[in-house]
Parts: sequence; structure tokens; C-alpha cells
Amino acid sequence: MTVVDESVVSGSSSRRVFVGQVVGCLGWMTLAGASPAWAQQVFGPRYGRVVRDEPWGRLEEVADGIWALISTPLVDHPDARRTLCNGGIIAGTSGVLVVEGFGSDAGAEWMAEQAEVLTGKRPTHVVVTHYHGDHCNGLYGYGTDADAPKRMSTQATRQLLVERSRVPEERRVLPSGVISIRNDGRIDLGGRQVRVTPAAGHTSSDVVLRVDDPAVVFCGDLVWNGMFPNYVDAIPPVLDDAVKAIGADDGVVYVPGHGTLADASAMRRYQELLLHVGDAARRAIESGTPIEEAAARYRLPESVADWVLFSPTYFRVAFQAWERVLAG
Repeated sequence: MTVVDESVVSGSSSRRVFVGQVVGCLGWMTLAGASPAWAQQVFGPRYGRVVRDEPWGRLEEVADGIWALISTPLVDHPDARRTLCNGGIIAGTSGVLVVEGFGSDAGAEWMAEQAEVLTGKRPTHVVVTHYHGDHCNGLYGYGTDADAPKRMSTQATRQLLVERSRVPEERRVLPSGVISIRNDGRIDLGGRQVRVTPAAGHTSSDVVLRVDDPAVVFCGDLVWNGMFPNYVDAIPPVLDDAVKAIGADDGVVYVPGHGTLADASAMRRYQELLLHVGDAARRAIESGTPIEEAAARYRLPESVADWVLFSPTYFRVAFQAWERVLAG
């Protein structure tokens, strides 16, 4: 396990930056000057054909007409935080959907440009997986004119943005399209349908996007790969169930909210990690062990022992999330 620590940061670019104007999924983290060795460990593996490679992330072609953005916000570059979260582009014959609003206007603008370069069309739809700032703060960057894409989220996510977003009023754009919580929403892109399934667990309102042929799943922050997840707004038992429902099927490409692309094996390791955290937290709470002490003792299971921990507080945050649930 590698812990990102301010001691690895040096030079004029040294700083700690709060991710977005809403509490983000990465929390307080080092965004510049990080060790190249561990940054390569987290973001190095590439599974698809890389069609764009920038300091803030790379676009990997994972299937015909489907690209995944793997954001790399911890490299040492002034523009490293342009996108912050993972996302993607899904193209059909009549429409193009971009997954996520990203952490900045510039990130969304770049994704819209890449969609046009790769498909010949501007985005027609944008789907936001949840309300955290590193996934939503850039919504203004998609434009506000008549040709701007339809921005979509669940009603709960939209309301959370109304209540918690700190984006300046003149740049605040809320999703106008509502994804039903009662059933899978289907977005027809022409010859390709995207199923948008409401879920919860990372927050009280998440969504998962699926393309069936070829099988690609955009998981939002319900799934992380190569790095321990942030439980800051998590509902742990609901998260466990949601991840189990996403599945771990051979032949499926899973795009996590943060980290590299995942396959069935990686998804199984992630599911095991969530259960391992839950078991450790329950034992500590049932035995009366203080959360701080239990978190300090916790160690990752061997299958994910090389995962990165962005902050030494993340185990405590996870145990506190379990404590909230078990305390009712």
C-alpha cells in the first residue's frame, strides 16, 4: 500500500488543493509533484488503444465507438487537474453521449472537442453519475447555446447540486434531463442504446451506464481500481450491494470512477475489498474498539496490497461510514 503524503511534494508546484467546489470524491489530496513511481503504478496499465494522451488523462478506445477517459490528476503538471475523474464517450449513428461533467469547465470543453474529433459530432447528451464536484463542476464547459448537449442526472443528484454546489452562480448549470429512479432509463443514440440504471452507495444517488453490445459498463465512483475508495458520503451496505449488482463478468470492460480500466478479476478483488473493510469495521464496533484505533490497525487484504491510499485518513473515513450505519 502506498500512502500519498505531502512529503512527496516539492518545488514551486507544491500545494494541496480541495477537489472542486463541492466536496469531491478524492477529498483533500496532493495534485502535483507526486512520485512518478507510484503514479505509474496507479495509472500505468493500459487496456485499450490510446487515441489521446494528455497530462490530465488519456482516452482509450475500448470498443468500436466507445472510448474511456482515464484521468491522471496526480502527475506533476499544471493542467493535471483538468478532468479529475474518469468518464467516456459513447457514439451511435445519430447521437453522442459523454459520461460525466468533470472537475473543470476546461475538462468538459476538452471532452466535447474530443467527441467531435473522434465521431464527427458534438455531444448530444451528458450523463452525470453523482453530485461530487470532480464529476460535476465542469458542466458549464459543455456550452449554454441551442447546440449544447442535454445534461442528465437523477432528480436526487440535481437537488444535491442545488443544495451543495459552490460553483459561482454565473457558471452554475444544472442537469435538465431527469433519469427515473423507478427503472432503467434508455438513451437511444441511433443503433446503440445506453441503459442508465439508478443506484446508490457511494452517495445517496449514483447511476451506472451500460452498453450491451459490446459489453462496457461505466460505474461512476461505485467502483475504484488501484486505489482505496473514499467513503465520505458512502452508505456501505448499499455500496456493497450496488457493486455486486454491477457484476464481475468475463468479457466486460468496467470503467471505474477513478483508476484504470477493470476486468472481471479486478472487479472480484474490489468486491472482496469492500467485504473485508465491512468485516473489520463490524468487529471493531462490536468489540468496542475506538474507530481511530481500529483504522490505524487496518491493513489491506493481500489481493489489493499494492493499492494507493490518497490520504492516511481514508481507513478512518470508511470505518466511520460503517459506524453511522450500525448506529442507526
